[in-house]
Amino acid sequence: MTATHALLVALGAAVGAPLRLVVAHWTRERLGEAPPVGTLAVNVVGSLVLGVLVGDAVGGATLALVGTGFCGALTTFSTLALELWDALDDDRPVAAATTLGLSLVLGIGAAALGYALTT
Repeated sequence: MTATHALLVALGAAVGAPLRLVVAHWTRERLGEAPPVGTLAVNVVGSLVLGVLVGDAVGGATLALVGTGFCGALTTFSTLALELWDALDDDRPVAAATTLGLSLVLGIGAAALGYALTT
């Protein structure tokens, strides 16, 4: 990795992380705490974008900026894990299973769609 690529990752992350916060806050204000729509939305969008990047076989600077930086900061496995834990801790196993199932199906589906659209 070059210093330029590292800077591009940081620049992409500087956009992706605040956007994730804005989406989470916006959905929480409108829909409440459960279900965790904000986390689902950013993870699905990030998966779609990564699918497009892989389908286009981009690399180098674009992958560093958009794939690793932006999508890496936009998407969040740790928040998903915490939301699943909270649902289970609140004795809401159906909500946890639904959130996990939707995250997997929609995330993988979005990545596959992005890939298919560009190949």
